[in-house]
Amino acid sequence: MNLLSIENLTKAYGDKQLFSSISFGIEQGQRVALVARNGAGKSTLLRIISGKDIADGGLVTFRNDIRVSFLDQDPEFKKGDTVYKALFHSENAMQKAISSYEIALEKHEENPSAENQKKLEDAMQQVETHDAWNYESKVKQILSSLNIHHLEQNVDSLSGGELKRLALARVLIEEPQLLIMDEPTNHLDLDMIEWLENYFVRNNVSLLVVTHDRYFLDNVCTDILELDNLTLYRYKGNYEYFIEKKAEREFNESKELDRAKNLFRRELEWVRKMPRARGTKSKSRVDAFNKLNDSLSGRKKQQELQLSVKMNRIGGKILELKKVTKSHGDKLILKGFDYTFKAGERIGIAGKNGVGKTTFLNIITGLEQADSGKINVGETIVFGYFSQKGIELKNDKRVIEVIKEVGDFIPMGDGSKLSAGQLLQLFQFPPEMQYTYVSKLSGGEKKRLYLLTILMKNPNFLILDEPTNDLDLITLSTLEQFLLDFKGCLMIVSHDRYFMDKLADELFILTGNGEVKIFYGSYTDFREFEKESEKLEAQQAKEVEAEVQIEATTDKTKRKLSYKEKFEFENLFKEIEKLEKQKSQLVEKLNNATSNHEELLRISSELGETTKALDEKQLRWLELSEFAE
Repeated sequence: MNLLSIENLTKAYGDKQLFSSISFGIEQGQRVALVARNGAGKSTLLRIISGKDIADGGLVTFRNDIRVSFLDQDPEFKKGDTVYKALFHSENAMQKAISSYEIALEKHEENPSAENQKKLEDAMQQVETHDAWNYESKVKQILSSLNIHHLEQNVDSLSGGELKRLALARVLIEEPQLLIMDEPTNHLDLDMIEWLENYFVRNNVSLLVVTHDRYFLDNVCTDILELDNLTLYRYKGNYEYFIEKKAEREFNESKELDRAKNLFRRELEWVRKMPRARGTKSKSRVDAFNKLNDSLSGRKKQQELQLSVKMNRIGGKILELKKVTKSHGDKLILKGFDYTFKAGERIGIAGKNGVGKTTFLNIITGLEQADSGKINVGETIVFGYFSQKGIELKNDKRVIEVIKEVGDFIPMGDGSKLSAGQLLQLFQFPPEMQYTYVSKLSGGEKKRLYLLTILMKNPNFLILDEPTNDLDLITLSTLEQFLLDFKGCLMIVSHDRYFMDKLADELFILTGNGEVKIFYGSYTDFREFEKESEKLEAQQAKEVEAEVQIEATTDKTKRKLSYKEKFEFENLFKEIEKLEKQKSQLVEKLNNATSNHEELLRISSELGETTKALDEKQLRWLELSEFAE
């Protein structure tokens, strides 16, 4: 039975039809991605499913009594809440038990009175009752992996990226049976994205997600839904399978479209010649013509983004950084960084969130000043800087007015010129959209418009800070092709590993302590190198730990048990006593058993399991008894 069923869902905004009579379902264990062009209605569909918007027709049905969690692109939190309160807000019994335990522990550490000791013991008993120790461990892993540490911080003081990570942690902690997410990888660094992928697969999470992260689609998703020309297509497989089957479908549809166009031409000729007096006799044929005309109008092949702008000439001197140092408060971003850029270099910037990647780009482009050192920019260099902040697009302006503010014409690579309107068409803004107000554009359409204003300046040194957020797969693919053909210098900050792998030949790895490591190769190459290094470090750490443990056996100074360990130690004696009694009973049964072979095997198997469990409990008791007071 489906966790979620969508039946004949239809939605339009004014004259713009988003989707018509679409139907699909999601079963337990399926991880389904929804992909489409910008503005096709992906986020609207998720809002309808979550109850934040209303469909014009159709049904949204969840299976009875299932827990569903939603992650919006722009999550909202109650003003004045702490991070802790925002995370633990549900009625989940395990959440309540862990929340009570954490509060009781904090109070006991502040004031270890008899009353607080009793409250802590009661809270620990609740955790034990709900078998929530593993849940607590899982919560801590989620918070650590998403870099959420200051639980008493007010949510009002968090940045947009921190709020998105907080919202993601909240829905994961809720452990829903169905998770619905809109662009979950935005604002996550590359390590976090890889952890999230492993989390979804390892925990077999049922998922409906809107994302343009192609590695995420390939590594996580079992099904892909494509919303195209008001219709929904389903592909049973990952991104690689989707690309293959989509190409087959479009090839078959193009052949069908050619046949339909020929029929359309014949019908059009007939309708134009048809004597008016005989119109009533041929009404069925006219109706058929009108239906065919409507069908073809809805299936016109959309013109793909084509970029071939003229690039300013690049001279011998490009960009030099000499002993550049930069700090923000106590955070050291660059410490004496030296680098001389060469023509045609393609560099990816990587590092965890907060290490200063955007600051590094701002220093290069002169938007921020270095604390010391020199930055020499060649006279012929024209920067094209696509920043995360972007430009303030005025909502009361029309699309074509935004472009005309930059220029009425733009020179192309082949020597020709394009008008603002023609250029907009190449960027998937057809004439009917060019006079649309900016306020009516989707997030991805605004990003595409901003990108166009950057390329109109004919840069020879492109700097792109998270350019892939909110762009659809078609725009991404064509932008990548343009950048592959781009002859100037290129610097990219992106959480999109597919994008980075395709375009960057070398990486600057910002470590967070002022050091910039240079790695020659793709991002995937770097991750493989890093994993091998981590394995080696882990092995070395294991050897050191073994030595420390040997030394610890001769050390008479005992550490104290944690409260959780004390609780465990006190209960171990009871568990051991119970297992020993159970073992004695099984031995007696075995001695008195009949010749029934199956019964003997069953008792022997149970005795083996009980003996193993008893040995483990006794070993654990011995370990803890070393530190018990």
